Amino acid sequence: MRIGELSERSGLTRDTIRFYERNGLVCSAESGSQTNSYRDYPESAPEHLRMLVEAREAGLSIADLRDIMTASKGNCAPEAGRRVLTEKIAELESRAAQIQRSIAFLTRVRDGL
Repeated sequence: MRIGELSERSGLTRDTIRFYERNGLVCSAESGSQTNSYRDYPESAPEHLRMLVEAREAGLSIADLRDIMTASKGNCAPEAGRRVLTEKIAELESRAAQIQRSIAFLTRVRDGL
């Protein structure tokens, strides 16, 4: 599929898709036409892009995603991807604990007024 269709099916702009592609997170192939420079994306690309968007919303950086994708493609040990996810989970749990402490403090202050 071409980038326009991928954009429609994924809900992302062409620029966002190209950004992910430049960063090695989305793959495409030359269309095979000698008269244009169109790129073709696999049928799985819309779902893959949705996963990237969810991962970014969960706090993963582009570098984190590259590490995970490299590990999942077998270019390095899968433990590398697992490590990135484990570190991100620990970071989020720590932030959640801090937020809970902040809420408790603010609640005590509010209730004391």
